[in-house]
Amino acid sequence: MALSENCKTQPAKETGSVQNPPSDVIELNVGGQVYYTRLHTLTSIPNSFLGRLFSTKKGSSNDLARDLRGRYFIDRDGFLFRYVLDYLRDKQVVLPDHFPEKGRLKREAEYFELPKLVKLLASEESKQYQEDPFHSDFDDASPGSDQRIYSSYSLDRRYGYITVGFKGTCAAPGGKDSQIDPKSQKAVPRIFISGRIGLAKEVFGNTLNESRDADRPADRYTSRFFLRFRHLERAFDMLSESGFHIVACNSSLTASSISHYAPEKVWSNSTQYVFYRK
Repeated sequence: MALSENCKTQPAKETGSVQNPPSDVIELNVGGQVYYTRLHTLTSIPNSFLGRLFSTKKGSSNDLARDLRGRYFIDRDGFLFRYVLDYLRDKQVVLPDHFPEKGRLKREAEYFELPKLVKLLASEESKQYQEDPFHSDFDDASPGSDQRIYSSYSLDRRYGYITVGFKGTCAAPGGKDSQIDPKSQKAVPRIFISGRIGLAKEVFGNTLNESRDADRPADRYTSRFFLRFRHLERAFDMLSESGFHIVACNSSLTASSISHYAPEKVWSNSTQYVFYRK
C-alpha cells in the first residue's frame, strides 16, 4: 500500500523553524493526532508498512509527507492509531470493554500490514458475534469517523427507540384591542423525530425531512428530523406497521407574554411519545 503522490517533501534537515528531536525519537501526526515514539518501535516489525517506511537501511522509502511543524504525517485514523502503536510496542493489544470499532481497527491493521493483529481482531470479532449477534460497530463511532457501510439487517430490522415530538403554539387574544393578527393566532404544528437515522428512514421513508441534519450516516443519531405531514395518527400508524409499540409519553404546556404591557399570551404545547421495537 502506498501514500498519495503528493507526499514527497524535503528531508528533515530542511524543515526550517522546527527543532528536530533526537534521531531515535519520532514525532508523528496521524490524522491530526500527535504521537511521540521511538524509531525502534516503528521498525519492530520489519516487513510492516511502518517498518519499511522508517527503515534505516539504504534505499528505504522514507519520503513521508510532513505537516507545518515538520512532523511526519500519516493520513489515517488518529484515534485508532494508538492501538496500532500499542501492538508495535508489546505485540499485543488491550481494548476497552465493549469496544465498538474492532472492524475499523482491523482495517487499520490491514493498511499498516500487521497480519497477526488482523488475525487477532478477526478472532475477537467472531467471538463477539457468537456472544451477541445484534452487536454493531455503529453504536459508537470514534471522533471524526464517518463509517457508512452497514448491514441492512443490523440497522433496518434491529431493536431501537424512536421518539416522536409534537410541538404547536397558539396565541390567545386579550380583547378587541389585541395586538395579535388573527391569521397568526395558530402556528402550524410540527412533528419531530429523534433516534437512530437508519431506523427513522426505515419507518418514515420519503415523508422524513432531513434538511436540518442532512448527509449523516445511518448509524448516527439525530433529534433534528421532522415529518412532511401534520397528523400524529399517520405517524403512529407507520410506527405500528414497522413493529414499534409506545412505551412512554409526556406533555407540557407553557405560556409567555407577548410584551410587558400587553395582556396577550402565546401558549406552547410540547408532547413526546417514545416508541420501542424489540
